[in-house]
Amino acid sequence: MRLVLQAAAVALIAALLIDPAAAQRRERDPDLPPPGPAPRNEDGRVLLGGATPQDKGVWTPLFGIFDPIAPADEVPFKPWAKGVYEARQVHEMEPHARCKASGTARQFLTPYGVEIVELPQAKRIYIFDIGGPHTFRTVYMDGRSHPRSLSPSYYGHSIGWWEGDTLVIDSTGFNEGFWLDRRGLPHTEQMHTVERLTRVDAETIEYEITVDDPGAYTAPWTGSFNLQWDAGTELFEYICQQANYAHELMVGGEGSSVDRSSPIVP
Repeated sequence: MRLVLQAAAVALIAALLIDPAAAQRRERDPDLPPPGPAPRNEDGRVLLGGATPQDKGVWTPLFGIFDPIAPADEVPFKPWAKGVYEARQVHEMEPHARCKASGTARQFLTPYGVEIVELPQAKRIYIFDIGGPHTFRTVYMDGRSHPRSLSPSYYGHSIGWWEGDTLVIDSTGFNEGFWLDRRGLPHTEQMHTVERLTRVDAETIEYEITVDDPGAYTAPWTGSFNLQWDAGTELFEYICQQANYAHELMVGGEGSSVDRSSPIVP
C-alpha cells in the first residue's frame, strides 16, 4: 500500500510541475445534489470534520495551489519584500519543496490536504498536513494568551476561539523559513496573523487570513480561498526526501541556474 501511495504522489507532483493548471481542483459536478448542511455537535456548534469520528476526510484547496492568496498588485509590499517576491517568480527555491514545514495559509495549500482534529476535552485543535515533514500545528482553545517570549518557529504559537460558525486562529512567533503561499509571499519574524475558517456547508470551508507584518508590508492585508471536503480520504505517510520529489524546485535541480554550492536563502 505504501508503494502505491508513493507512486501516486510522484505522479501527481510530476503533473503539477509539467502543467500548473493541473493543480486546479475540478468544479463540482452540476448533476450532483447540492451540498448538505455542515455537521454539528450536540451543542449545535459546527464541526470541522465529519459528522461522527468514523467519518474520515481531509480538506484540500478549491483553487489552484499555484494561485496567490491575494493579487500581488493589492498587497502593500515594502520595497525589499516586493523585490524578494519578484525574484521568487523567477528562481523557485521554496522551502516546502526541501522538506521544511509551512505555517499559516501555506499549510493548507498542498494537493494532499489537511486533517483538522478537535479535542474538546483537551481544549485543543490539531491541524495535520499530509504534504509536509511529519508535522502538525496546535491551536490552543483554553483562553490562554501568547507567551511574552517565543522562540520563532515554522508554525508559531496559535490560540483560537469560536465566533458562531467561524474558527478564529490568532498566531505569532513565526520564523522566516517558509513562504506564505505557493507564489512566494515573504514575511518577517514580526508577522502576526488572524485566520478565519468558516464551514458554510458539508463540503466547503471559507478560509481568510489577515497578515500584519510591519517588517515586510506597509499595512495589514487580507487574502482568502476556499477548502473542499474530500470524504473518505485519510492521512497517509508522506515521505519527504530532498532531491527525490519536486526536484525542479530544489537548488541545483534540472533547469536551475543556481549551483548547489551557492547559499540557500528561503
